Amino acid sequence: MSARPQLRGTFVALAAGAAILALAPLVAETYTLSVLVIYAILALSLGLIWGFGGILCFGQAAFYGLGAYTYAIAAINIGESTLPVLLGIAVPFAFAFVLGAVMFYGRLSDVYLGVVTLVVTLIFFRFMNATAGPAFAIGEARLGGFNGIPGFPILNVPGQPRWEIYDGAFYAVCAVALLLVYGLVRWLLASPFGRVAVAIRENEGRAELMGYDARLRKTVLFAVGGGIAGLAGVLYASWAEIVTPGLFSLAQSAEIIVWCIVGGLGTLAGPIIGAVVLGYAKFLLGQQSVIDNTLILGAILVLSVLLMPRGIAGVLGAAWGRAPRRARRPRRRAGAPRRLRSLDRA
Repeated sequence: MSARPQLRGTFVALAAGAAILALAPLVAETYTLSVLVIYAILALSLGLIWGFGGILCFGQAAFYGLGAYTYAIAAINIGESTLPVLLGIAVPFAFAFVLGAVMFYGRLSDVYLGVVTLVVTLIFFRFMNATAGPAFAIGEARLGGFNGIPGFPILNVPGQPRWEIYDGAFYAVCAVALLLVYGLVRWLLASPFGRVAVAIRENEGRAELMGYDARLRKTVLFAVGGGIAGLAGVLYASWAEIVTPGLFSLAQSAEIIVWCIVGGLGTLAGPIIGAVVLGYAKFLLGQQSVIDNTLILGAILVLSVLLMPRGIAGVLGAAWGRAPRRARRPRRRAGAPRRLRSLDRA
């Protein structure tokens, strides 16, 4: 496919996404919409490395929580959010790069890779829960154990600590961040690097025989996913104004995977749709106590796998493809000879 149709498709997708994000406050509060957009960014980080890189990571919550904690600690020590935001993205990116290099250059199989990422997440969870004493502090920021870190500076205008960003302005920042991440991921996948990464997912051995370093590309792709998850953690920390070890929990890791499965792997819109739909369903279920929310979400996962193997995005794409269109029959040029029948059919 040439670059022009890809660029046109990207602009169309971004324009449609911007229109939806602009109209969303008409049907829901910006406070709720902000966290749904944050979930969408987090789901997109896993959708990138799993759906296009073939890397099933059970530890995406580790990068998510690491970005949130990095932002909170840096914001307390610095007093404003400009540098902490950058650190909240850079630290998970660097950690994911090192972890990915260890796993991929160590030639770990998919099963062991999933186990390692899951164990890393559980280590973060257990460690952060055990930091309740006064000795566990980084500068002026106390880690707080299971109580977490509250009361840190929230997102502000760069260089202006007193101009805090909240409510509608914060939702606008989250929406712009989602559009930028979507555009970045789509550009990355359309680049030679992204095409090779998809080829490695299909057949890693063949890609290496063609001279590509599969381990390096998988490491970089894994690190990009970690950085995007770190950005989601930064935005969540500013939205919630508190970070707790629950960000590293096994339930959080499983929830991200469920978003991608229900939304549809192999697409960029699928994880976003899954995160928004299930995130809003979780919000609505949290307002009732008759039925356990976990059972309902589990039932949704089972039904979606059985009835929609390709996810919500796959169903919508199939419905769009089956939409009736007016077909034009090609005209035969005047004087053009008709196709001769095969001798076998004569």
